[in-house]
Amino acid sequence: MSRPASRRVLVTGGSSGLGAALVAAFAARGDRVLVADLNAPAALAEGSHFLRLDVTSDADWDAARAWVDAEWGGLDILVNNAGIATGGRIDVVTMPEWDKVIDINLLGVVRGIRTFVPLLKAQAEAGEAPGQIVNTASLAGLVHPPAMASYTAVKAAVVAISETLAYELDPWGIAVSAVCPGFFRTNLASSLDGSDAAMDRVAARLIDRSPLDATQVAALVMKGIDARRMVIVPDAPARKAVWTKRFARPLYDREQRKFAARINSITAKDAEA
Repeated sequence: MSRPASRRVLVTGGSSGLGAALVAAFAARGDRVLVADLNAPAALAEGSHFLRLDVTSDADWDAARAWVDAEWGGLDILVNNAGIATGGRIDVVTMPEWDKVIDINLLGVVRGIRTFVPLLKAQAEAGEAPGQIVNTASLAGLVHPPAMASYTAVKAAVVAISETLAYELDPWGIAVSAVCPGFFRTNLASSLDGSDAAMDRVAARLIDRSPLDATQVAALVMKGIDARRMVIVPDAPARKAVWTKRFARPLYDREQRKFAARINSITAKDAEA
C-alpha cells in the first residue's frame, strides 16, 4: 500500500528540542501534526495543532485519543518523544528522582503505545496503510556510561519495548522504531535539576558542545522513519560508539573507566571547593 499523501502524526514533547524539529520536518512534507506537550510552542507550523498532554496522565492520553478520533478519524504515526534529562551517581540520585524519570521517560511511552495500538490495529484490519510508532530513546539506551544509571536504565527499556513491539505488531504491518541519537544541542539541558549537581554540569557541557543541533538530528531521524527502521542511530558519533562497544569491547571499557575517573576527579574538586 502506498503512503498517505498527508499523514496524521502525533508528537509528544513537540513544543521544543527534537520534538519541535520533528514537527517542523513532518509539517514541511505536508503532514498534519498534533503537538502534544505541557506547554504550547511559540508558533505552530501550518497544518499543526496543539493539545496539552501530560504523558504521565491516563486522562490526558484518553483526551488525545478522543481528539484524534474526532478531528482526524485516525492516526498514521505516533511519536513518543517527551522526556526529561537526568542522571547522576547511584548513591546521590534519590528514589523520587528515579520514580519521576521512570514515570515520564518510560511509562509515558507505554501509556502512549497502549492508547493508540488498538486504533492502529483496527486501521490495518480495515485495509488502511500500516501505521508507525516512533519512540525516542537515546544512545544511552545502547551505550551505558557511568553516573547515568537512571537515564540509561529507562532508555534501554524504551529500546527493549520498541524491539518487542516491532515483532509483536508485525502481523498488522505496524512498524516500531527506537530513535537513539547521541548528544546534540537542545534545551534538554535546562531540565537537568537533579540532586547530583556536579553530574548535571558535566552532562550540560556535553550537550552544549555537540556539533549537531536538533534540526540536523531530526533530518537524519526522518530518513530512519521513512525506512521503517527498528533502531535508528542517526548521527555518526553515536554509530561509532555503538560499533566500538560491539566490536572493540576492551577499548570501549577503557574509555568508560576513564570517563568514570574524570567524573570522580570533577566531583572531588567540587567537594573541596
